[in-house]
Amino acid sequence: MPAPQDGPLLDGAAGPLTRPYTVSGGRTRPTATLDLLTLMVATGTVPPGLGTDHTQALALCQGPITVAEVSAHLGFPAAVTKVLLSDLVDCGALLARAPRSHDTTTDRSLLEAVLDGLRQRL
Repeated sequence: MPAPQDGPLLDGAAGPLTRPYTVSGGRTRPTATLDLLTLMVATGTVPPGLGTDHTQALALCQGPITVAEVSAHLGFPAAVTKVLLSDLVDCGALLARAPRSHDTTTDRSLLEAVLDGLRQRL
């Protein structure tokens, strides 16, 4: 039987391995409603006692950034990232702005102008 390792689990290609539920404290649902396209931006308030993962997420949100982008930068699944970001929203460190809904009614003249432009280029 191999001896247990004294450090973090490592994968040669992936680096340190951390189970997602340890990052989110076992929580699987965010308290705030966040879409992958929700824009996150820091308020300037930095609550005391933030963990490393929360601090990294907050640092990424100094300018408007989507939940999907934060997830990619942190290397966490979107569900875990949403839990971290909702914690920061709850403590007032982040503001969340839902993505704009797209107007499904499109002006016919706009579509015709686009079609005419495409025809001229072909």
